[in-house]
Amino acid sequence: MTVILTTDRLVLRNWTDEDRSLFHEINSDPDVMEFFAFRRGRVEADWMLDTIRDAIATTGLGFYAVALKETDEPIGFCGLWKPDLEPFLPKGTIEVGWRLAKRHWGKGYATEAGAAALRHGFTLFNPPEIVSFAVADNHRSTAVMRRLGLHPQPDRDFDHPRVPDTHPHLKRHVLYAISRQQWMRAVG
Repeated sequence: MTVILTTDRLVLRNWTDEDRSLFHEINSDPDVMEFFAFRRGRVEADWMLDTIRDAIATTGLGFYAVALKETDEPIGFCGLWKPDLEPFLPKGTIEVGWRLAKRHWGKGYATEAGAAALRHGFTLFNPPEIVSFAVADNHRSTAVMRRLGLHPQPDRDFDHPRVPDTHPHLKRHVLYAISRQQWMRAVG
């Protein structure tokens, strides 16, 4: 197991085979996946975990497993990704994102992990900005974005090209961003 980051309460690390059940849980739970067009079955979730684990091992970027520091119980994921959404986002854009099991909502874990991921991203990869995006009605995620210091970029909102037309209410995505300079001012 490769630990990438630690916070007061959390460890952000690469995925292990023991994390597969939690990964499937968060990717198939209808409440967690309310703003996504697809739920993932076990085979798809396992494939996705392997893909993310390999990306983390080779690039350092990925949605890291988030585990409780005291017990190493996995509770979800948070991390950095290059979303490949040209022309909406320039090539090389880094996104911060998260997803937690519902029983761990409301405890500040997404904000705590997200702040660590931003620090990691700006320190290690030195991008001009880090972005995050979500379905316009996903107020839980946009609240985390605001707590992390990201700012709405309404002129950059977009209709997500991978959301099928059968889910028109999930197409419109709002984009939030924080520049390197804004982040440096915020952290002092």
